[in-house]
Amino acid sequence: MDRPAAASAPIRLDLAGGWTDVGPYPYDFGGEVVNFAINLRVTAELNSSSDIEVGFPVERGSGLGTSSALQVALEALSNPGEIKKPHLLAEKAFFSESEGGNFCGRQDQWASSLGGFNHLLFIGDSVEQLPFEPMRSSKNWLKKHFILANTGISRISGKMQAPVWKRYAENESNVKNGLHMIRSAAREMASGLQHDRRDLVVNSLRTVCIGVDMLDPSIHEPFKHVVEPLLDNGSIAAWKAMGAGGGGCAGILCTPSGIESTIFALKKADWSIIDWDFEYEGVRLES
Repeated sequence: MDRPAAASAPIRLDLAGGWTDVGPYPYDFGGEVVNFAINLRVTAELNSSSDIEVGFPVERGSGLGTSSALQVALEALSNPGEIKKPHLLAEKAFFSESEGGNFCGRQDQWASSLGGFNHLLFIGDSVEQLPFEPMRSSKNWLKKHFILANTGISRISGKMQAPVWKRYAENESNVKNGLHMIRSAAREMASGLQHDRRDLVVNSLRTVCIGVDMLDPSIHEPFKHVVEPLLDNGSIAAWKAMGAGGGGCAGILCTPSGIESTIFALKKADWSIIDWDFEYEGVRLES
C-alpha cells in the first residue's frame, strides 16, 4: 500500500479508572478503565515536502489524550497496511510514546485506535477489551448533562505524577488505597451506563474524586473554587478532572435543573465549554 496523505485519531473522555492503567499498578494489581472517544480528532498530514504537519482540535495538555491520539495517527500514517489492526497500532503508539520519555498508561492509545466506548483491563503488558455497550438512554443522558470545560489551567502531568508514584513505591497506604478506589469506580461506571443506573454513574465519579484526593489533594486544588460552589448548590452531581488531572479540562455532570446555572458559572470563571459528541470510529486514513 502506498503511503497515505493523512491520518487522524479521536481524543477521549476518561470517566473512571485513569491512573490504574499506568505502570507499575497493572503489574501489581491490574488496572481497569472506562472511557469513550469524542468527535474531535488529531490529524497527521504528509505535505508536499514529505514533512509531517499535525493538527490539534484542542491544545496539548488538555487531559484529553491529545499526545496519544497524535501518536496513533502517526503510526497509521507510517503503517497504513495495519489500519485494520487497531489493537496493534495502539500498542505501537504506546511503545513509541514510552520510548520517547512520556510516562503514560495504555488507555489513551486504545481509545484513539478503537473509538467508541471502551471498558479495558490492564494486566501487566496485556490489555483486555471487555464487552461494553451503554444503553441509548444512558448515552442521551450523558450527552445532555456532561459538560466538558477547558479551564485554562496548565500543569505538566509527568511532574505531577512523579511524587505519587514515588510514594506508591514506598508503600504508602493512602496512595494504594486511592488507586484501588479509582479502579473500583471503573466497574461501577460500566454497570451504571450499561443498565441506565444514573446513581451508579454519579457515585463512580464521586469515588474517582475521593481516590484522586487520596493520591494527592493538590491535584484538584486549582479546580475547587469553581466546582465546589456548584456541588454545594446542587447544580452539579459530580465531576472529574480529565486525564490525570494535570490541567486543561474538567468533565462536569450537571443535575437536570442545574445546566444553565453551571454554564453561567463556568463562563464567569473564564472556563470555555467544548462542544462534543460521541465518536464511534477510531483511527482512520484520510484521503
